[in-house]
Amino acid sequence: MKVVTLGVHVLDVLVRPVEAIPEGQGATLVEDIRMTAAGTAGGTALTLAKLGASVHSAGAIGSDPTGDMLVQLLGAAGIDTTHLVRRTDTATSASVLPIRPNGDRPSLHLLGANITYGPDDVPWDTIADAAHLHLGGPELIGVDTATRILSYAKEHGVTTSVDLLAPGVLGGFEQIEAALPYIDQMLPNEDQVLGFTGEGDLVAGARKLLAAGAGLVAVTRGGDGALLVTADGVEKVPAFAIDVVDTTGCGDAFSAGFVRGTGLGRTPYDSAVLGCAAAALVAQGLGSDHGDFDLAGADTFAATNKPRA
Repeated sequence: MKVVTLGVHVLDVLVRPVEAIPEGQGATLVEDIRMTAAGTAGGTALTLAKLGASVHSAGAIGSDPTGDMLVQLLGAAGIDTTHLVRRTDTATSASVLPIRPNGDRPSLHLLGANITYGPDDVPWDTIADAAHLHLGGPELIGVDTATRILSYAKEHGVTTSVDLLAPGVLGGFEQIEAALPYIDQMLPNEDQVLGFTGEGDLVAGARKLLAAGAGLVAVTRGGDGALLVTADGVEKVPAFAIDVVDTTGCGDAFSAGFVRGTGLGRTPYDSAVLGCAAAALVAQGLGSDHGDFDLAGADTFAATNKPRA
């Protein structure tokens, strides 16, 4: 399964555990500090590669040491980074994530080069040759550019999925509406559905996305699992009962599992189960790349672990 993961690529620096930032020039000891590739395209690419897809990343990063590290980390995971364009005048996007003991992850984020990506950067031939295009963060590159990319993919028989990056409070329906008819799988979180649609009810928000053209909506809900909304109805997919270390990259891991599952011909529900399993495996360690698992391992985890009550 050849997948192009296009859009937001970020280098995460994760610190755990952080209960409070020391005042002034104070210091505190922590258990772990590490770096990982991340973002709604980069993080999804990592888990897709683990699940056996042939992954090609596309996006904009800087010509800086941060960008070098990001390329190295993606390449080490077996991801083709040929189509990551390097900017000389803009830094690579990066985040510092002080992970709380309960797994929550406030973020200090540098937007960086992601917003500079445009039509001239798109690997059109690679997309046309792919089985699937996953676009992470269409609101950052603009709805016109996102729509052009997604419509091109659909014209060439490529299945498409989209995940959002901005929190719901910063979202608006006009940021995504034109692209929705070209999205087979919409994969936002609960906050984004409510914020981008302006609805007060999650199912109503998902149905608004369907009515505007999305093929299906699979909403991630953290510890409550996922909500699958299609023309046939609404299904709840439970999360797995685990001890959470860090929720960084869990939404991206769900997207990867869902995309991989549908690419294998699984039903949307079974694909969401694979997504929840991938997210649970990632959440048990630090960073988007946590977990030494493959497709068989994720399926075994799903079959042998209990869902949350």
